[in-house]
Amino acid sequence: MVGPDETESNRLSAVYEVTAKAWNADRRDTDVNLATDGRVLEMLSEHTCQGWLEGYLLTGRHGLFSSYEAFVHIVDSMVNQHAKWLKTVNRLDWRRPIPSLNYLLTSHVWRQDHNGFSHQDPGFIDHVVNKKAEVVRVYLPPDTNTLLSTMDHCLRTKNYINVVVAGKQPQPNWLDWEAAALHCARGIGVWDFASNDDGEPDVVMACAGDVPTLETMAAVDLLREHLPQLKIRVVNVVDLMRLQGATEHPHGLTDPDFDALFPPGTPVIFAYHGYPWLIHRLTYRRNNHQDLHVRGYIEEGTTTTPFDMVVRNNLDRYHLAMDVIDRVPSLGSHAISKRQWFADQRTRHHAYVTEHGEDLPEVRDWRWSR
Repeated sequence: MVGPDETESNRLSAVYEVTAKAWNADRRDTDVNLATDGRVLEMLSEHTCQGWLEGYLLTGRHGLFSSYEAFVHIVDSMVNQHAKWLKTVNRLDWRRPIPSLNYLLTSHVWRQDHNGFSHQDPGFIDHVVNKKAEVVRVYLPPDTNTLLSTMDHCLRTKNYINVVVAGKQPQPNWLDWEAAALHCARGIGVWDFASNDDGEPDVVMACAGDVPTLETMAAVDLLREHLPQLKIRVVNVVDLMRLQGATEHPHGLTDPDFDALFPPGTPVIFAYHGYPWLIHRLTYRRNNHQDLHVRGYIEEGTTTTPFDMVVRNNLDRYHLAMDVIDRVPSLGSHAISKRQWFADQRTRHHAYVTEHGEDLPEVRDWRWSR
């Protein structure tokens, strides 16, 4: 495992139960987790970490690069070169495949509670997906079990660049282990336990990423409470490349499969971890693209509370619920009082967070109970 001096702050310190940091200089009594044969390499130089890992992978052994999401951009050009090299060697019969270049991006855009705007940038995904489809993979596991399944897969692959984005903060576990493994194998799927559409949804609530999934589930909970007649389908995306067409990426869905998840003519409210335009770019040829409405990070950030971050970027549960009312024709003026209530909660939030410096109790303590 390589990383720019962030193993502890990324809450990966359990690795020290197995190995230590590589260290061959003097030691003091206060030093911990240091050994000459340690398998954790840290230096506050992303370029050095990238070079170490690329060289290590070329020996046929496996590795992982962990980083704050905002600062992995420092190795953009080195990722370019590795992707181009992989594309080239895939056409050489005599070159043996090597273990994949695996990135675990944590301490991500939505949870920079003490660092602020300078640490908020989810754009590495956009950079990576520009590379050849045969080389790149992007995963956004929504909980711990899907993260474990995703990493188990990535560490077994060869000749890929795998980008996994997962926060370090406590989050709900939506799926048990078996369900998580099946969901990751599909890469995208309907969450029946959260849906009530009976095969004919009025709206599809889609999500990709741990925080967007949390806000989507909370929005669904609110909608089912306030508008019980509304038929909602919840679709979660783990493998981002499933959104592309099958002719554009090996993991892409066929048009019939995509239409089955997102029926043409049905509004789709999509809560996404990164910059929303990427989802439009991946789906622009789909039949239902005109009904796809994406919320994501829009460069609004500061040092603030977790929920205030999503409110600032219109990714919060109340705004998602308002989006549904705005987009579902059958609701119209019938739901105007509900929409007003959702808007009022955002106003309450602003006042509460300004006065108390923490999120509303009903947001902090919310749990899925259906």
